[in-house]
Amino acid sequence: MPRTADHAQRRAQISRAVREIIADDGLDALTVARTAARAGISVGLVQHYFRSKDDMLLHAYEEVSSALAARVSALTEEGVRHERSIARIVCAALVEYLPLDPNRRAEHRVTRALAARALDNPRLAEVDARAAEDLHAQLARAIGNGVECGEVDADLDRDTAAARLAAVVEGLATQVHRGVPGVADRARAVARTEVDAVFTGRCRQYDGAASGDRGRSSDRLRPPGSAPTT
Repeated sequence: MPRTADHAQRRAQISRAVREIIADDGLDALTVARTAARAGISVGLVQHYFRSKDDMLLHAYEEVSSALAARVSALTEEGVRHERSIARIVCAALVEYLPLDPNRRAEHRVTRALAARALDNPRLAEVDARAAEDLHAQLARAIGNGVECGEVDADLDRDTAAARLAAVVEGLATQVHRGVPGVADRARAVARTEVDAVFTGRCRQYDGAASGDRGRSSDRLRPPGSAPTT
């Protein structure tokens, strides 16, 4: 009796092929036939899991988003362990959005492809808008946490500051992807400068904290993209 295919594994196999095609040749090159050939499976099997090109793109986007969130979460936990300021953790998180290596460049092409398709597809537009709203909310929360620990001026408008940081990282990502001369080399410094303009104070998060308190501090240090600690 033939072994039943692992559906999650099949979907991941197809999604990986989708990401590779978009990264290598762009969204216009993405077809069911090319995806099947890249994944080493039949066209019928691809169509069994994904009804359309947009369905394949959406799943690839969700996987890219999950991978980014996992990396940012790991950076957050590392930052908490080393008692780093919220500013440093936020800066490290934002840099993960920049296409500064082949993996992040491939991820960026997938997110750009979804944004382009979202212009004419209400379902994808909803996903694209929700991602932007989530980033804004996470940045605003991190800024609010900064107010609590003394890194951010209490009078600062956190929504305005969050919009500014989100716009900066989106613009930097676009310029890095386009290959604007010198931007890739300066991107981290630019991100740090913008974060420092918001987080102008000194972190008091760990001042005199007992070890038990430090273990609970990660919940107040969550930067963009990280899941709440439970």
